[in-house]
Amino acid sequence: MEVLVYGAGALGSLVGGLLARAHDVTLVGRDPHMRRIREDGLRIDGEADVRVTPRALTDGRHRAADLAVITTKAYDTDAAARALATGEYDAVCSLQNGLTEERLVAALDATALAGTASYGARFAAPGRVTCTGVGEVVVGPLSGGESPAADRVGAAFEAAGIETVVADDMPTRRFEKLAVNAGINGPSALARTENGPTLDGPAGEVAREAARETAGVARAVGVDLTDDRAVDAVERVAADTAANRSSMHEDVVNGRRTEVDAIYGAVVDRADRHELSVPTCRTIGSLIRGWEAARGLR
Repeated sequence: MEVLVYGAGALGSLVGGLLARAHDVTLVGRDPHMRRIREDGLRIDGEADVRVTPRALTDGRHRAADLAVITTKAYDTDAAARALATGEYDAVCSLQNGLTEERLVAALDATALAGTASYGARFAAPGRVTCTGVGEVVVGPLSGGESPAADRVGAAFEAAGIETVVADDMPTRRFEKLAVNAGINGPSALARTENGPTLDGPAGEVAREAARETAGVARAVGVDLTDDRAVDAVERVAADTAANRSSMHEDVVNGRRTEVDAIYGAVVDRADRHELSVPTCRTIGSLIRGWEAARGLR
């Protein structure tokens, strides 16, 4: 399968590198990372040991592939969609945080799939990423049910040695992912703790309440996600990635803009439309936005 990975930072390079073991892969990202991959190939170390030579580009316009995998930050979704709209793809699959898929549907003619990835990835140096945890990729139709496109994508991921689930309940899984993001990202960034200590320490109840609030919003929009399932997912992911920093923690430590709007904004905006109270998510979001504003990141 021909695969283009748009947004080849840590996670995108890891997923693209693993796929390149069995498929024709093009990475689209930024220099000097892309330049080093062109010169010396991509090296993955840590929990995986891989050396591959995918194409590495900085311009993702006017390309074509069977599948485009989108791994940009959520706030770059519209820019990614505009670039991909200049090319031709049979299917696109988002592995981003937040609920970005609807924006892809609005901008692209290709079949849009929802996805999640529980692999841990950290950018080590140009041309090298570290796999900090082996997980799985889940793909499925945005609205749920079965899809030949999802089956093909799932088979392609499996062929590259990536543990993959083709799911027919992606509406629930999308909000479960959002609950995990809400439960781990903000509390870990504010407390400056790794994922495991975030749930095990004093911030743990804040994390669990953020997940419960997200589940309540999911039910308000017609998605069957119980509080227990949301909290269980947060606890499971935190345990599986106990030594890792969340993406928001990494962004704060490195003085970068975060995905606060895509995570906490997604919860609060939907809660407001349904007159639900989500004080924990609202507070976390306000604190992260305050940190960004003070540093000129908003």
